Amino acid sequence: MIFVSDVHDSPAALGKLAALTEEIVILGDLVNLTDYRTGEGAVAAVMGADFASRSSAARGKGAYSEMRSLWQERSADSAEELRELIGDALAAQYREAGEALAGGHGLVIHGNVDRPGPLRDVLPEGFTYVHGEVVERDDLRFGFVGGGVPTPLQAAGEVSDEEMAAILGSIGPVEVLCTHVAPAVTPLRRDVVTGREERGSDQVRDYIVKHQPRYHLFGDVHQPQASTWRIGNTRCFNAGYFRATGRFLRLEAGVVHIGSVD
Repeated sequence: MIFVSDVHDSPAALGKLAALTEEIVILGDLVNLTDYRTGEGAVAAVMGADFASRSSAARGKGAYSEMRSLWQERSADSAEELRELIGDALAAQYREAGEALAGGHGLVIHGNVDRPGPLRDVLPEGFTYVHGEVVERDDLRFGFVGGGVPTPLQAAGEVSDEEMAAILGSIGPVEVLCTHVAPAVTPLRRDVVTGREERGSDQVRDYIVKHQPRYHLFGDVHQPQASTWRIGNTRCFNAGYFRATGRFLRLEAGVVHIGSVD
């Protein structure tokens, strides 16, 4: 099985994954609102590169009020139209992702940037949306929980703390926990480029402490201080940042290896 996260509109690289003919597990964030490195994405396509750069800079430093002010100023007379145009741009990205994955097979959950409904709609035959489900492979139980932690942005892909706890409780003990969000462990949630600590999930961390799965695979933090960690007996691995690195994790015979499509 191959695991990736934070694809962020990389159809060519997804196509290379599908060509490997292995089962692909995508741990969320298939679309790209704004690439914080380049400014590219749906926001730039609709509202311009300068606005996307200023907005992403505010988001990168956690200045949500500044970010909201920028959006309110820019969209004062056309908020609904801009939302629709950004939605159209994301829909086009989803279609390209679905086309790139055609012919492959695998499992998918959503990330904080994703819109779960449109994501499910474009998955080609062979791919299954598994948020909140348990899947068995090679005598191992894999538990899947998509979504990001709540933020002032209230993005479509966010999951409340209460819902996260409920879903984790419903899947019960598993050998491999697969989420989009990182656990609330400082080295795993600190982005060394932005200098920020993203908000990891307390609920995911508590689940790991209680049930001690063999592995926890996740994404969300693009440039983490640590991409691997141990919580008790659980080995934690960040499976991203696929858009920038082409990196994937391969789980084979109970061992995690690092690979790349580049």
